[in-house]
Amino acid sequence: MSLDRKEEIREAARQSFSIFGYKATTMDQVAKAANVGKGTIYNFFQNKEELFQDIIAELLLEMKGKAESVMNDERSLKENVHLALIELLQYRKSHQLTVKLVYEAREIGTAAVKEALQNVEALILDYLKDKIRTAVAEGDIRECDPEITAFMMLKLYTALIIDWEEGHDPLPKEKILHLFDDYVFKGLSPE
Repeated sequence: MSLDRKEEIREAARQSFSIFGYKATTMDQVAKAANVGKGTIYNFFQNKEELFQDIIAELLLEMKGKAESVMNDERSLKENVHLALIELLQYRKSHQLTVKLVYEAREIGTAAVKEALQNVEALILDYLKDKIRTAVAEGDIRECDPEITAFMMLKLYTALIIDWEEGHDPLPKEKILHLFDDYVFKGLSPE
């Protein structure tokens, strides 16, 4: 079996999951979109769940790359976290697959989708925890619980970027950074 065929199947699955969600996507749809027989899919993936997990793993790598693309060792933790979270949450908000998954998790509660979204959140939290630990070690911020601090940072950004926009005009990035500085970093200041 060729890797090109596998990539064609993965692309068809990405499109199907993005349009129909996890629950409504069938292997028949994926096979038709990839222009292969359903049996060909099973040469690469045992079932829909494995195919979905493969797509999510790729999504996680893409998101990590997005965060790392804006990081710069010359900037402070505050600036790097701000830019990375803005990038990740904007990506999540605009990427068709993640939008569909968030909707499906809220409306239908599909277990595989909830797990996928938990994996996305875990990736972001692990990334933040690592940056927080480094900042504590370098004396840029005071000693804190990296897990709780990362969780609180992510939830604050989610609230200001995604939740806020459900009923208000979007906040400018500068305003979000100012609020984040006031509510988080002044409290973490080592002074």
